[in-house]
Amino acid sequence: MVDPAGNQAGNHVLDPLVENVRGALLAAGLPDTVIIVPDSVATAATAAAVLGCDVGAIANSLIFACGGEPLLILASGGAKVDTKKVARDHGLPKISRATPDFVLEHAGQPVGGVAPLGHPSPIRTFLDTDLLGFPLLWAGAGSHQAMLSISYRDLLVTTGATETAVR
Repeated sequence: MVDPAGNQAGNHVLDPLVENVRGALLAAGLPDTVIIVPDSVATAATAAAVLGCDVGAIANSLIFACGGEPLLILASGGAKVDTKKVARDHGLPKISRATPDFVLEHAGQPVGGVAPLGHPSPIRTFLDTDLLGFPLLWAGAGSHQAMLSISYRDLLVTTGATETAVR
């Protein structure tokens, strides 16, 4: 038997975090595009190498702390997020790097595997307009070995993100 990602049943253990992301995609009316890869794809560079795509097509799901609340920035793998610019452009308090525990608490997923959806509660989200240049995007899917593919428009609509330049 083969699952929707093309994996032979029995060849991998189902990860509840990844299954949650699959469920969130389906609940949003999107197809299950999650794939499981044998190697870690915890960075944009390694994900791009494994997937054979441009690093810019990787939509990094970056959780920051902003006024004590989580802030998700979906940034192109080729971009370094200018948190001061994002805060200034959107009238936000200081945006700072979140600890791994903060990320896990609010995203329900580990750093390096955070998906753009499937979180315990909605997270305010910004979507990097640099991602518009790619017809197909790839994002983490809940673990260091899971990725999902999605269009820019579907990512924007599904996450309820605000479009912004992050650099």
